[in-house]
Amino acid sequence: MSHPQTAFAPLPSGIAALPHLGVIRAAGEEAAKFLHGQLTQDFLLLADGQARLAALCTAKGRMQASFVGIKTASDEVLLVTPADLLASTLKRLSMFVLRAKVKLTDASADVLLRGLAGPLAAGGGEAAAPWQVRQEGAAHIVTLYPAGSQPRALWIAPAGTALPEGPELPAAAWRLGEVRSGIADITQPIAEAFVPQMLNYESVGGVNFKKGCYPGQEVVARSQFRGTLKRRGYLVRAHASDAPLAAGQEVFVPGDEQPVGTVAQAAQAPEGHWEAIVSMQTSASEAPQLHAGSPDGARLVLQPLPYALLEDI
Repeated sequence: MSHPQTAFAPLPSGIAALPHLGVIRAAGEEAAKFLHGQLTQDFLLLADGQARLAALCTAKGRMQASFVGIKTASDEVLLVTPADLLASTLKRLSMFVLRAKVKLTDASADVLLRGLAGPLAAGGGEAAAPWQVRQEGAAHIVTLYPAGSQPRALWIAPAGTALPEGPELPAAAWRLGEVRSGIADITQPIAEAFVPQMLNYESVGGVNFKKGCYPGQEVVARSQFRGTLKRRGYLVRAHASDAPLAAGQEVFVPGDEQPVGTVAQAAQAPEGHWEAIVSMQTSASEAPQLHAGSPDGARLVLQPLPYALLEDI
């Protein structure tokens, strides 16, 4: 069925602090090789100064963590990841270092992170394709998926680097842009809940199907090539402004006590309503109504994804 779509007010431009993110540093001559064997992305083919989206999966293919990985030098990769899972992610990755020539550390205190939204993200010209990197002095600027028509980028630099100049962007506006980009971060409430395709990671450059083995690879590949995937990521808007949404919240169709999906990431808009990325059964996208929290909870309205799904390309 067709769902009503909402014309959203443009998000403000500016520079946002990102306290909800942290950084893991992989340093050493085998840094890229080690990450190549652990994550969904091909870090061996990543040239210096390039970035990619990636995930760490369990043996069953469920995402434990997500990253924007930036290869800042031939012997260093920085992994930007949600702070609430950083310690456990670092511990798990460290278990597999063994004799590899790589050292993993929490570099959050050694690195400055900022989010750029609007003209600053595009560098004054046309916005680059997602995951492309440009350098401005000591800073690497990674182009992210846009929030609607608004360019977005991640600014990352060593501590002590002069911050970019521009208007301050409220944290709430940045978080809303994250949701509108259609790419959910893996945070504590949804850790180990989804294989990458359940959040469309294969459609936004987060999975390389040609690379070698990594934990969960067989499950991820089978989901892609055997047509076994029955869940996808969707954008939704809560119908009522007084209905907050949160990661981990279940999604229902009326009259069914069994949930059909889960909220992966949510944020409140300046107008008062909530928006979210939900991972949901593909069949539920055709339901006449969707509700958050319970079969008669806040009504959710589907919105168009800002990118094409891989199967549609």
